[in-house]
Amino acid sequence: MNRIALFKMARSAALRAIAILIMAYFAGSALVGPNGLFALGGYKSELTLKSAELDRAMALRDKLRHHAHLLNPTKVDPDFGDELVRRKTGLVRPDEIIIARP
Repeated sequence: MNRIALFKMARSAALRAIAILIMAYFAGSALVGPNGLFALGGYKSELTLKSAELDRAMALRDKLRHHAHLLNPTKVDPDFGDELVRRKTGLVRPDEIIIARP
């Protein structure tokens, strides 16, 4: 074999080796990278935590929406208004009996 044929064969082998290394890099990233298949378990547990957090936030939103409805400026619920005033001021009427809860 002459020198040119050896050079062409070496260049062809080097290009194939580089292509194989690039494919191996992407395959490795698809498996063990931060968004790879092995990270899927972490995503599932994080999804469970975020779903629970979303449920709590939605419950709080519904509670606040209900309170806003009770405080409608055109018609305030008298019991709820009384409860809010007593909670803020700490005042009690003389004819009321207070039962402390533990």
